[in-house]
Amino acid sequence: MDAEAAAEQLFAHRREQERFADLPAPLRPADLAEAYAVQDALVRRLVGTGGATIGYKVACTNAIAQEALQIDRPVYGQLLASTTYDSPAELATGRFTTRVVEAEFGVRMARTVPAGSGPHTASSISPFVGELLPSIEVVDHRFLDWGVGALSVAADNAIHGCWVRGPAFAGLWSGLDLAHLPVTVTVDGDTVTTGSGEAVLGHPLNVVAWLADELPRFGRELHSGDWITTGVCTDVFEARPGTTTAADFGPLGHVTIAWT
Repeated sequence: MDAEAAAEQLFAHRREQERFADLPAPLRPADLAEAYAVQDALVRRLVGTGGATIGYKVACTNAIAQEALQIDRPVYGQLLASTTYDSPAELATGRFTTRVVEAEFGVRMARTVPAGSGPHTASSISPFVGELLPSIEVVDHRFLDWGVGALSVAADNAIHGCWVRGPAFAGLWSGLDLAHLPVTVTVDGDTVTTGSGEAVLGHPLNVVAWLADELPRFGRELHSGDWITTGVCTDVFEARPGTTTAADFGPLGHVTIAWT
């Protein structure tokens, strides 16, 4: 499997906003190590157009996403400075092949998690976490089949489109019951879906713990300053032009996108 050739195809599909069935059989990764090698090569191309990597997105952390994508485990992708925005954001729908809205708990790491220090839990990872914030990830799915599988999804940077983040929680976030914190997503003021932090591996910090344990398997480490978005905690939908999407995380805050 030629990771550079596979990444070049994925990069071209992104650039041209083309939907496609899958990578050609000779370029499909055979395991997660190969999938992440393709992802790294793709991200090098994306970063080459401007910006840098700033952290990670974790996909398939709840039953809704796993069922939709026919994936039975989380996978990670990489967040890019060039596609990260502060709320309130204004986004052109034409920039995306699809624009699937995902309300997600965001995290910024305060300390580096040493490789091999796990296995971690929500409790053990908590001292490494600095900020918590509300966010929306926009998933840009180019595969014709939503159930294309974990390896192809991971190779295409976990089908990440962009990330919109709200301000960090100003208080002591450790006092919040994140698992049961209600999340409400609205379109033009009307509620379209609700959820809570329990939807993502039982607790948003369980996702951070999973990532801290997973990255060293592929030669990486979760560093101080890394941003993380922990996966969708509500049902998902595709945004339409001319609408405004908002995700309200109660005491944690809210995030808004106006679609043009």
